[in-house]
Amino acid sequence: MDGFWALGPFLIPIVAIVGGILAGIVATVTRGRVRELEIRERIAMIERGMVPPPEQDPEEFDRRMRSMQQFQRGHVAPRHRSAGVILMAIGAGMYVLMAYAGGVPQQALGIGGFIAILGLGFFVNSLFSRPGQDGNQPSMPARPDDHSTPPASGS
Repeated sequence: MDGFWALGPFLIPIVAIVGGILAGIVATVTRGRVRELEIRERIAMIERGMVPPPEQDPEEFDRRMRSMQQFQRGHVAPRHRSAGVILMAIGAGMYVLMAYAGGVPQQALGIGGFIAILGLGFFVNSLFSRPGQDGNQPSMPARPDDHSTPPASGS
C-alpha cells in the first residue's frame, strides 16, 4: 500500500491528462459521426429527387470560402518570414545551449549556425515572394446569384 500512496501526488495530473485525451477522442469521434449522418441525409434527399440546401447558413459558407481564397492568395511571404525568424532564433538558442551548457563551442557553432542560416534563407525568400506568384492557386468560379456585375439588358 506504500507504493500506491507514493504515487499520490502524480495521480491527479496523470488522471487529468488521460481524461483530457479521452475527452478529445470522444469529441472527435462524435463530430465525425454527426458529419457522417449529415452526409447520409444529403444522399437520401438526392436519391428521393429533392434538392438539398448548399449549407445550413449559405452566407457563412460564402464568407468562409472568400476567407480561404484570400488566405491562399498572397500569404506565402509572411509565412516564410515567420519561419525564417523562428529558425534563426532556434539556431541561436542551440548555439547558446550547446556552447555554454555542453561546453562544445565549435560543434555548437556548426549546428546552431546551420539552423540559423536555414532561417536566414527562409527570411530572404520571403523578401522576394510576391502575392499571387505561385501560379497554382485555384480560382473560384462566381456563383450564379452573385450580383457583383450588373445583369445584361436584353432588347
